[in-house]
Amino acid sequence: MSDVNPSGLSDNRAGGIAYLTIIPALVFLLIEPYKRSSFVRFHAWQSIFFFVGWAVIDILVRLIENLLPAAVFLTLTLVQLVGLALFVVWIIVVINAANGKRIKLPIIGKLAEQQANR
Repeated sequence: MSDVNPSGLSDNRAGGIAYLTIIPALVFLLIEPYKRSSFVRFHAWQSIFFFVGWAVIDILVRLIENLLPAAVFLTLTLVQLVGLALFVVWIIVVINAANGKRIKLPIIGKLAEQQANR
């Protein structure tokens, strides 16, 4: 999977870079030659779904925190644990994409694969 594109960036590196933020993921879905690579498209879509899911989880936890002020210590711990877990998953997918592997995350991996194969 390490074919180097004319731009000098391999599909593996593009797949890893797609996870840095939503912006590179969107760029790789729009520009040649990356938009033709199912590997790069898969990682770009999974990155987008991952960051949207992370934002939704963050909003839900903060909503619970605001609705139940007495549970602030519980939600602070929950926010930290969820944030740490998401960070670890993010590191894993970045490293694996850069090494040419597709790790499908639960739920969003299937959606990303469907989008990549369109």
